[in-house]
Amino acid sequence: MTKQTILGRVAQLAKANVNALLDQAEDPQKMLDQLIRDYTNNIAEAEQAVASTIGNLRLMEQDHQEDVDAAGEWGRKALAASRKADQLRASGQSADADKFDNLAKVALQRQLQSEKEARTAEPTIAAQTEVVDKLKSGLDQMKAKLTELQAKRDELVARAKSAQAQTRMMDAVKNINVLDPTSELSRFEDKVRREEAKAMGEQELAASSLDAQFEQLDALGDSAEIEARLAALKAA
Repeated sequence: MTKQTILGRVAQLAKANVNALLDQAEDPQKMLDQLIRDYTNNIAEAEQAVASTIGNLRLMEQDHQEDVDAAGEWGRKALAASRKADQLRASGQSADADKFDNLAKVALQRQLQSEKEARTAEPTIAAQTEVVDKLKSGLDQMKAKLTELQAKRDELVARAKSAQAQTRMMDAVKNINVLDPTSELSRFEDKVRREEAKAMGEQELAASSLDAQFEQLDALGDSAEIEARLAALKAA
């Protein structure tokens, strides 16, 4: 996969309108599940591409720094050789001075070559840095979009469960209405009242029987008193 293809896919996925996709879906939850899988896979693929691109960029930066360092080192060697040549020439050693001047020229040539290589790499490094920045930004957007998708899915699942619970509750209410609980309660109340009335009747019956027994006992007492008084009269 080329970098341009990765960038295109990252940009397309990052700009996806989740709400619009949900409006068009026959089964939003399944569509979100599929989108989450696609995003997760694309993020993993893009991360590998970004890691590879960053690795290549770091290698180019290292090579560029080596060229810069080499140019500086060759420059210092050229300066040292030139100074040595000047010292030898001043002391009348022209032949040896010419050798060190030639060494200085070789060092300057190497310095020039290192500088050219460093300059040549700079535009490529700049372009790769831009690509890496775009890929990182795209990845951040994709991860944010993935978080949005996961939140949408969780919200949708929660709403679906709530709707199912409401449906079950309404079905239960309908079943209760069909049974007509007020009439059941009325019949139960009538039964309780009949039981209460029966108990009251039994209590009244028991009470009247007890009163009669006490009345009989009182009558017996009066009769005994009359007999006693009669006996007293006869004995006087």
